[in-house]
Amino acid sequence: VDGENPNLHFRTDDVLLCLLPLFHIYSLNSVLLAGLRAGCAIVIMRKFDLGALVDLVRAHGVTIAPFVPPIVVEIAKSPRVTAADLASIRMVMSGAAPMGRELQDAFMTKIPNAVLGQGYGMTEAGPVLAMCLAFAKEPFQVKSGSCGTVVRNAELKIVDPDTGAALGRNQPGEICIRGEQIMKGYLNDPESTKNTIDKDGWLHTGDIGYVDDDDEIFIVDRLKEIIKYKGFQVPPAELEALLITHPEIKDAAVVSMKDDLAGEIPVAFIVRTEGSQLTEDEIKQFVAKEVVFYKKIHKVFFTDSIPKNPSGKILRKDLRARLAAGVH
Repeated sequence: VDGENPNLHFRTDDVLLCLLPLFHIYSLNSVLLAGLRAGCAIVIMRKFDLGALVDLVRAHGVTIAPFVPPIVVEIAKSPRVTAADLASIRMVMSGAAPMGRELQDAFMTKIPNAVLGQGYGMTEAGPVLAMCLAFAKEPFQVKSGSCGTVVRNAELKIVDPDTGAALGRNQPGEICIRGEQIMKGYLNDPESTKNTIDKDGWLHTGDIGYVDDDDEIFIVDRLKEIIKYKGFQVPPAELEALLITHPEIKDAAVVSMKDDLAGEIPVAFIVRTEGSQLTEDEIKQFVAKEVVFYKKIHKVFFTDSIPKNPSGKILRKDLRARLAAGVH
């Protein structure tokens, strides 16, 4: 927020909506601390509720809305929220989990006066690795689905997770960052520190992504979340971004399921919209028309909700545990 052309341009007349938990680094750093540094007003919302959010935006003239993808999904799919409700917002930040370009494009119809972009960070990295340049005082054009460019005074590279070899542009691999801002290490845990920061000072994020020809970074998925179908890599986040574009799907999560033949297969947990009679076959066909053969959904389980942590990340381990226990 500092300098002649700050990457995150907050003004003293801005009103920030703070509805994300302040024990999470995204909310603590990019909302509370950045907002205080810039001298903004901050409206704190104790718990997310769509109706209350609209009321607060209207009552206080909220101009900056830091969200996470599950909130973006709910707003984008809600017929109760109109563009007029969010007309005062000039900037929507999204982080904590990747947001696909399809969702980003759908959400833009609800925020006609705002710029929408993503940031990318983790506590260990100081915490921001990349920030959308559309948020700068002198903004740049950015691509839908990008989480921005690497922050100043830092180096970023993409490596093959198996060999450690550096990869070129547009080649997905593990994102690594190096700079003075990264953590010194995990407290009293030298083994975890050694596994995260290599001997050359590169912090390995555990995230799979790529850098395009314009230096913009795109997150594919978490390294440990990648599904291995017959040797092919299937990123769950990509399929989730596609699934939630269906008008009768309220929320979705994709996880791996053990399979004797393929090793792992992608399966989906689906929350249908109220009154929907959408079937498993219809969902499979919807996905199959848009993806290559190895990314097809093999099974669909309908559920009332998708388990998530307070910052909006899907708790895939809970869903995999349900599969292992035979509780779908």
